[in-house]
Amino acid sequence: MSAEGVKLQVPLPEEKVQEILKRWEEQPMLKPRLAKVTVNIALGESGERLEKAYNLLQELTGQKPIKRAAKKTIRQFGIRRGENIAVMVTLRGERAINFLKRALEAVGWRIKASSFDEFGNVGFGIREHIQIPGTKYDPRVGIFGMDVILTIERPGYRVARRRRARSKIPRRHRVTKEEGMVFLAKEFGVSIV
Repeated sequence: MSAEGVKLQVPLPEEKVQEILKRWEEQPMLKPRLAKVTVNIALGESGERLEKAYNLLQELTGQKPIKRAAKKTIRQFGIRRGENIAVMVTLRGERAINFLKRALEAVGWRIKASSFDEFGNVGFGIREHIQIPGTKYDPRVGIFGMDVILTIERPGYRVARRRRARSKIPRRHRVTKEEGMVFLAKEFGVSIV
């Protein structure tokens, strides 16, 4: 049983989960937090459909997305280098948490354990945007799928991004895959399968 007496749905031994939770309680600087949520709709084409995806993403997140250009030319798919083929938005703070809760509800509050990377970050896909609660189907817009990527970090990661006296985050302070799983299960009630 975890600290609150509720069993977390994590594919880890209970002793390991308890050890992680105990370490977070003893040292608050080790407790991870949600840094950002990145939402991406990749179409592989520009034009009217890309504009519809842009407007949809702006409506879903309440924030202005940016268009992403192709990095190289792929003739078989009709993609030219520099052509806009995707839209993405980065959410932080309260806006990120609100969107994340809606996105997790669309996938049934379940995430695969294989979706986590070695630093505790996780990504999952939503097949159709109409699965997100509070979204209505509009035949003029159509249906779009999207990727949702969560970046999880500990306090103190600023040293890797600041301008002056920048340094690397040591391996011992990085979030592990197991800690990422426990964090999502504890904070958002996600079951890891």
